[in-house]
Amino acid sequence: MKKLMTIMAMVMAVFAVNAKTLVVYYSYTSNVHNIVNELTKQIEADVVRVEPAEKGLDYAANNYAIGSAQIAAIRNNPTDASSYPVIDPVDVNVADYDCIIIGAPLWWSQMAAPLQTFLFHNGPAMAGKKIGLIVSSASSGISGVESDAKRLIPDGDFLSPSLWIKSAQTSNSASMLQQWLRDINYDAVAGVENLQLDKSSESFTVYSISGSLIGKDLKSIDGLDKGVYIINGKKICK
Repeated sequence: MKKLMTIMAMVMAVFAVNAKTLVVYYSYTSNVHNIVNELTKQIEADVVRVEPAEKGLDYAANNYAIGSAQIAAIRNNPTDASSYPVIDPVDVNVADYDCIIIGAPLWWSQMAAPLQTFLFHNGPAMAGKKIGLIVSSASSGISGVESDAKRLIPDGDFLSPSLWIKSAQTSNSASMLQQWLRDINYDAVAGVENLQLDKSSESFTVYSISGSLIGKDLKSIDGLDKGVYIINGKKICK
């Protein structure tokens, strides 16, 4: 029994992660979807995609007339649940997360209506949580989307700055996201600490490095000490 316990101790890895991240987004043209795909290559997070309950709507028709009408309804009566378009049920408990990143398209200078619906119902439960905002737009500034987010999550702890990725920049979003994660100090936001690792009685040291090594094979990089590297919340062993 003692021998078995010793073997277990030699191979045990304990990761004490004090924060969980949720990414919530809506995407009609796929720009935000592609951005979120890049983001989840750089951080560990659960992902929820918001979808309208009414399928097959052509939001782009007649100069985005449907989306414009939905935004107008919300703007005219933002405290009435009936002002918001119905979305598919979302099976997530936001109380389980410490950091929530919102991926939002811009519609008529405001946050896309289906995403506003999700936040209308879940925003109050995000009180005190770290809130990051990523906005995609063709050219318009994002101040209206930021205002919507703060209205719908009145007690959120918003990370600054928000990230604005223009539609034409979507293909370059990986580097923009990497820089943004550094700007908001995501390593600290993710709260990865007290990490202990014991592999075959070898001694591992824990390091925290912002973004620059994401996607690289640490084993092939000379000059790095053996250890566990925390890079934008991801745990990578060398």
